Amino acid sequence: MLFVFLITCCGFSQNNNRTYIQFDVAIPLKGNPDRGEIDPNGNTNKSWFLPDGLSSTIGYGLHYNQWIALGIHSGIDWKWHDKLVIVPVFINLKLSPKIGANTRLALQLGSGKAIALGRGALSGDYKKLSLGVQTPDDLIIFVELNQFKIPFGNLKENGSISLGLSLITF
Repeated sequence: MLFVFLITCCGFSQNNNRTYIQFDVAIPLKGNPDRGEIDPNGNTNKSWFLPDGLSSTIGYGLHYNQWIALGIHSGIDWKWHDKLVIVPVFINLKLSPKIGANTRLALQLGSGKAIALGRGALSGDYKKLSLGVQTPDDLIIFVELNQFKIPFGNLKENGSISLGLSLITF
């Protein structure tokens, strides 16, 4: 099915400009367990969240007037605390209604599969929800929730909240 989708995308790209390429970079966050504690210098730790890795994806697909887009995306998600590297491959649906003259709201939904690298045959389902603001330069600043249904340690699934930037080329 993915092969048919890619062939269709390539066919459309030769006839008109209805394709896009999207590149995302995000930083997953985790709660700060030391919040409110005083360090040896007498300073109070006030951070609510700490960075917990690095995530990057790239995708290719079709769009209609930059308002709705459907593509295939993949990338790498590195979690520092869990020492886990995950490769998601997913279908991404993006809705971008205008909220201003040149500004759009960007809602993205993704669903697919994820594979943990270096962990044998560890794989499972992947889901993502992203909400952001798209500038006239096609840069998106977003907050993303993602979930990996990969059993790791004593957890049946893993997930994160991320802050990131996305660049889209139409």
